[in-house]
Amino acid sequence: MDRQATAVFDTAMGATHQLLIAGAWVEGAGPRVTVQDKFRLQPCATIATADAAQVRLAVDAAHAAFRRGAPVAYERGMVLDRAAALMEERLPTFVRTMQIEAGFTQADATGEVRRCIQTLRLSSEEARRLAGDVIPLAGAPGQAGRLGFTLRVPLGVVAAITPFNSPLNTVTHKVAPALAAGNALILKPSTHTPFTASLLVQVLLDAGVPPGFLTLLHGSGDVVRHLQADDRVRFFAFTGSTEVGRLIQQAAGLRRTQMELGSIACTIVCEDADLDMALPKIVNAGYRKAGQVCTSVQLLLVHESLQATVETRLAQMVKALPYGDPMDPRTFVGPVISEEAARRIEDWVAQAVADGAQCLAGGTREGAVVAPTLLTRIHDGMRVGCSEIFGPVVCIVPFKTLAQAIDRVNATPFGLATGLFTNRLGDALAAAQKLEVGGVHVNETSSSRVDLMPYGGSKDSGFGREGPRYAVHEMTEERVVTFTTA
Repeated sequence: MDRQATAVFDTAMGATHQLLIAGAWVEGAGPRVTVQDKFRLQPCATIATADAAQVRLAVDAAHAAFRRGAPVAYERGMVLDRAAALMEERLPTFVRTMQIEAGFTQADATGEVRRCIQTLRLSSEEARRLAGDVIPLAGAPGQAGRLGFTLRVPLGVVAAITPFNSPLNTVTHKVAPALAAGNALILKPSTHTPFTASLLVQVLLDAGVPPGFLTLLHGSGDVVRHLQADDRVRFFAFTGSTEVGRLIQQAAGLRRTQMELGSIACTIVCEDADLDMALPKIVNAGYRKAGQVCTSVQLLLVHESLQATVETRLAQMVKALPYGDPMDPRTFVGPVISEEAARRIEDWVAQAVADGAQCLAGGTREGAVVAPTLLTRIHDGMRVGCSEIFGPVVCIVPFKTLAQAIDRVNATPFGLATGLFTNRLGDALAAAQKLEVGGVHVNETSSSRVDLMPYGGSKDSGFGREGPRYAVHEMTEERVVTFTTA
């Protein structure tokens, strides 16, 4: 770690190795966890985790805060606006922290902060305009003189369990709407990337979130299980693997959840596609954040008439991507989350090549850095074709007809998002109706997410929607109020 990075990281840490319970930073009573510099594979800090008693205290404090009552909607919006302004001021600290603990490049980390600021501002708007509907009761027989309307009211204590691959903006997509809706929020971030979440929590405290309405618990699955055991936690918002999501859903029982789970994201390139527009977007969507995005392009379905051209042009583009040290501003692809994950990706690629796949670019590994990799001639039996890679690997798969490509997407157990490059309106509309996914993006890739849009999947990719407007709706419930006036 260079001296500048060390200085910024040390400054960022402060109390961030601690837990936040009832508005106070406290030392965790559970085991300590070491956090690694993801590129250098060296310990950079430790965090104190929560034990069962501290989880109970956290829920006690959050529940008590909710019972006291949240700030009014206007003030909730102002808190989130102030948080957005503070994020602007502290951008360099967040960027350096994510470069170290997440392995993000400068561009990826800066983009993460910029999107977080947008998410905070969008959530502040939703706080101010949270409202129900008027019910036209007079339109029913015998209801003359009766008035009715609905309110949207907060649920209470919300638990957010967040991943390593988006340690700031995905966290914000759960925290900010929960606070905007008037809930008390307990955050359990990934132990791979705890410090970015801690810095966000400090920003929100400095912006004026009242004590008890925001809690931070570091820890592993034990912390989640303790939260699940307490019925006062009314809602679970989770981003992570499908396997863990199933366990959380089973434990939630009748309590509500929002699940953003695994994916094998596909992008379709039809024979009429504009390759000059499509290929740069595909490269960005396949390799940003080292391919560790649920919507990263894993299967690139290319019409057979374009296969040779796409393979040649993409191979040149992928080979030219700078990869390695995330502290180098020229780097496009940094390390994946751990050396263990990098070895797994390397093994899957090697197995695919041994089974007949052709590696057009990359295929090598050094430490936790996997070279940007492009494969072709894959088949469904290969791990790279039927399981989520979650690394900088794109696989080219030819197709004859659009119907065949749609069937290939729908054959996976997942359904998060699909990109489609075509200028044929009929094909685009047919694909939008037939693809079994949460989002279809025409002339964009599967990874074309804008923070104000609804975002979520179907099938094994989960259910419920993020995006501040939609998440606020998920984290509130509708209450009917009627008045009989005569």
